[in-house]
Amino acid sequence: MASRLVAAAASSSSSAPSLMGMARLISRRGLAGGADGYDYDYYKMNLWENPTRPMSWKRSHFLVATLTVWGGLMYGGCKLFDWVYDAENKTEAYAAKAKAKAK
Repeated sequence: MASRLVAAAASSSSSAPSLMGMARLISRRGLAGGADGYDYDYYKMNLWENPTRPMSWKRSHFLVATLTVWGGLMYGGCKLFDWVYDAENKTEAYAAKAKAKAK
């Protein structure tokens, strides 16, 4: 629409001041569409509506679920290695006690 107005104003034999007036009438969107980042979510569904298809979840639900799983894996891994390390230390401590008793 705006390009048609400019083209019509430029093709007519009007003077420069009327072109400036026409330029003021052309509306500019500016940043009006900048907040529409989540428009694609209208066909996405909530996590609890279809828990077996992660690619159909909303982006925020996918992010929360992914971070929860990774956090659980990291926590479980730390606990597992802590348990293994404690088990090694306990066996060394029992071996030291057994040697002390044997003497």
